Amino acid sequence: MKTQNIFQTEKSFSVSEPEIVEKLHEAMSANINDLTIERIISAGQVSPENFWYDQQTNEWVVLLQGNALIEFDNAGITELEAGNYLFIPAHRRHRIIFTSSAPPCVWLAVHYN
Repeated sequence: MKTQNIFQTEKSFSVSEPEIVEKLHEAMSANINDLTIERIISAGQVSPENFWYDQQTNEWVVLLQGNALIEFDNAGITELEAGNYLFIPAHRRHRIIFTSSAPPCVWLAVHYN
């Protein structure tokens, strides 16, 4: 079995490039995604202006490295530092308004029904 390091990246990238989103694991039943685990690497990327995530699934996310700001629709801004995690219920509108670039943000996101 091959092991990998959650912090290792194949390349360096800048804010002008899209963040890296990698599916680490996916579990499906009856053609429904029951669980998806992703590694996300951000280095200055933010949500587009006036864009809100409105996801179909619940999300539990932990910031493993860096710091970030998440804005929730009608609920203010939450600051995350390395080690902080939070639960975002399905359809809870949110957007990323800041991600550090030195060090880049390394997120572990678990999406589930």
